[in-house]
Formats: sequence, C-alpha cells, structure tokens
Amino acid sequence: MNDTHKPDTTTHFGYQEIPIAEKSGLVGKVFHSVAHKYDLMNDVVSLGTHRIIKRFTVELSSIRPGQQVLDLAGGTGDFSLLFAPLLGNTGHVVLADINESMVRVGRDRIIDTGNPGNITYTLANAESLPFADNSFDCICIAYGLRNVTDKDAALRSMLRVCKKGGRVLVLEFSKPRSALVGKAYDVYSKLWPLAGKLVLGDSASYQYLVESIRMHPDQETLKQMMLDAGFDRCYYHDVMGGICAIHIGHKD
Repeated sequence: MNDTHKPDTTTHFGYQEIPIAEKSGLVGKVFHSVAHKYDLMNDVVSLGTHRIIKRFTVELSSIRPGQQVLDLAGGTGDFSLLFAPLLGNTGHVVLADINESMVRVGRDRIIDTGNPGNITYTLANAESLPFADNSFDCICIAYGLRNVTDKDAALRSMLRVCKKGGRVLVLEFSKPRSALVGKAYDVYSKLWPLAGKLVLGDSASYQYLVESIRMHPDQETLKQMMLDAGFDRCYYHDVMGGICAIHIGHKD
C-alpha cells in the first residue's frame, strides 16, 4: 500500500505561505531590524502594559533561590533581569535566543544595569535546544513561540531539558474572549506598523508582528499542543481579556 501522507513543506510567515526552510531567515531579519529599539517599541505598542504582564508571569513561575532558569527567546533581557534577583547567588539564568542581534542588545543592557552575576547568554534554536536533559527547573518563553517554525518540536525540546518536577511557561498573544475587546484590539493593533514606521523607519516588521499574532493558536489549541508534547497539568491564565495568555505545563 502506498503511503499517501506527505510531509508539510510550507509554513506561514505572517499571512504568507512560504517554504519551511525560509522562515527562520525571514524572522531573523525582522529581529535584526528591530533589536536596537525593541524595548522602546514594546512600551509604545503595549502602552507600558507588557511590564505588568511580565511581572505577573514571573510570579506564576514559582521559582526559588538556587534554581536553574532558561529564559528562552529572551531577547533584550527583561525576564532575565526579573528572574536573577529571585534566584540568588546559587541560582542561574540562561538568556537564550536564536537571534544574535537580540542577544547582543540583551547582554549590553544587563551589563549596563549592573549584571547580578548569575546570568549567562547563548544562541539557541528552540526546536533543538543545546542543553542536557533535565537541566532547568523553569523555562520561560515570552512572545517567542509564534516565531518558531516547528512549535511542536520546540515544545518537545523544552520538555526534554526541563527537570522532573519543573515547569514551562509560555507567554504569548492569544485570542480575546469578548468580541468587543477583540474588535477594539484589532483596530488598535493595525496602528502598530505606523508606529514602527515613525519610531524605527520600519513598518514591515510590525506588519509581520500583527499577522503572526493573528496566525498563532488560540488558548485551547496551545494547551492541547503542550499536552501532546508530553507536559502534565497544563492550564493557562488569560491576561487583558485574552489578548495575551500565560500557559503553564509541568513535567511530573
């Protein structure tokens, strides 16, 4: 009998359907373009709310002094700087990102703010993390999973490097629960490319941002993806009416 199943050869870059092999390069160009003003643009497009959401995510992480944390797709270091003081001198944060420009900006920012001494940096692809099995007590990926070509592979990779008894947190844009909130958010987010043009001279990167959010799985779909990857006790917290969601999965 002939096998009629054919492996996928295309994926989405925003709304565009492209060959799988091209996505990482295209996403890389986006973040090379925005890295130098990434933090400023986060404040602009979120009206500062991203800071509150990130602190709430850290509270849900339940990390303790002495633990090992992976800040995956850690970019310019927001989460690393929040995690580090909670881990103390015996704990450790690895800021990992696939994009060298983002890691460089994050490293320089952390040095400028007074490196607490328990943060290190590395380039890493979420789909094939370069760490030993059972390395981290907590893994956090914030606003990064939607940019990954093979999200299922990334979730399996995170499970592999998570310690037994550990947890993974996925903070991402999601689907508003209220139709009214959804419409208002849709209108507002369409202004982001204009903001990118005014602040960075780059509207295309923020057009991709808007489109990538629309294409990202909703809350229940992502929860099921985490269960399928092997995580236990998966659940999520909606933030701002579902504009964002924090998914948590455990490795029991």
